Amino acid sequence: MPELNVVILAAGKGTRMHSSLPKVLHTLAGKPLLGHVIDTASQMGEARLCIVYGHGGESVPLAFDSGDLSFFLQEPQLGTGHAVQIVSPHLNDKGSTLILYGDVPLIKPSTLKRMTETTDCLALLTVELENPRGYGRIVRDIQGKIERIVEEKDATEQEKSIKEVNTGIMLAPTARLKSWLKNLGNDNAQKEYYLTDIVQMAVSEGLPVKSVHPGAIWEVMGINDRMQLAEMERIFQKEQALELMRKGASLADPARIDIRGDLSVGRDVHVDVNCVFEGSVKIGDNVRIGPNCVLKDVEIEEGTEIAPFSHLEGAEIGRNCRIGPYARIRPGTRISDGAHVGNFVEIKNSSIGKNSKANHLSYVGDADVGRNVNIGAGTITCNYDGANKHKTVIEDEAFIGSDTQLIAPVTVGRGATIGAGSTITKDTPEGGLTLSRTRQVHIDYWKRPEKKG
Repeated sequence: MPELNVVILAAGKGTRMHSSLPKVLHTLAGKPLLGHVIDTASQMGEARLCIVYGHGGESVPLAFDSGDLSFFLQEPQLGTGHAVQIVSPHLNDKGSTLILYGDVPLIKPSTLKRMTETTDCLALLTVELENPRGYGRIVRDIQGKIERIVEEKDATEQEKSIKEVNTGIMLAPTARLKSWLKNLGNDNAQKEYYLTDIVQMAVSEGLPVKSVHPGAIWEVMGINDRMQLAEMERIFQKEQALELMRKGASLADPARIDIRGDLSVGRDVHVDVNCVFEGSVKIGDNVRIGPNCVLKDVEIEEGTEIAPFSHLEGAEIGRNCRIGPYARIRPGTRISDGAHVGNFVEIKNSSIGKNSKANHLSYVGDADVGRNVNIGAGTITCNYDGANKHKTVIEDEAFIGSDTQLIAPVTVGRGATIGAGSTITKDTPEGGLTLSRTRQVHIDYWKRPEKKG
């Protein structure tokens, strides 16, 4: 069994969020707050992850793949000490237990690993704040050793002047923690069982109480309302932007980028303003992303340019391609090297061969397009018959004239030319010209109708 237990307290209602959604399920960078904490805890090596939930009921465990997680319901909520008491019987006595919070999403694994390096002690994560209002204060003796934590509602005026505060994050020897939890009382202003009371118990037993400090104050900032959520979003995005630039990306404005997943970049990548990256996005060397683009679950190879206002999802883009502006690339699409997809072109579940072009106002769905194909403006692959999807095949070197409808299933032969304005319902042979038009008629002396009266 793992010797590290991680307990994440996530039972709070989040009254100030003014939402029916449990606070820990509100999203930061596209991921629930609790999801960030779980991901961080998962980087602590082999550990048992226990999550205490309450408000929102089963919506909290249902929001996560619980394969490696254990959920415990706290009902009623009688304080942080009570929450850990619920989990206590299920913790492995060997090793230590790390206490985290589901609404403190940006704590870094490196900070927590420094805590776990402390042995034979109770370790507290503390921080000094210019305005410590609302936090429990760290009370030290004349020698600077931690004596206890006092909650603000129970603190004297002198204690309220202390600037070093408790973040709530702590690491305790599990066997000792279990014995302390049995002795918690609720003789306080809130009539709750405070987990912080174990500090005084540790001191009375002669167990050292040590403090660890985070690298930045924002690591330990909790989220209680939507203003704080928005503030933390920008802090998170700034950190992501700085990391991208360290890896060789140029950002037109680091304050105007949103990363809501995993983004990896090669060298000399340039990202313009107001771009959003979701899911897993991989960008190769010398790629340029124009302003106001959205990329989700996309892989882009080197030398490609994504022009402004383009939306790409679930696609693979080859080398030296040009996409957009105003292009929409939908899931299941593979665009090969040197291809061009222009303005107001939508491609779905299709492959586009090397050096092929669809530059204007077209829809290509469920199609296999070969090499060096030209798809004229206004071309549509009519892939849906109202019940089923059908495939269109356009072989190498074909030329599709403007305003053509290809009624799937249909194949355009290698090197074939389709005249503009055609509706193609049958396979076309290689190399020839295929037309499908009515005869143009001119009617003399025809007059346009006029309004009566």
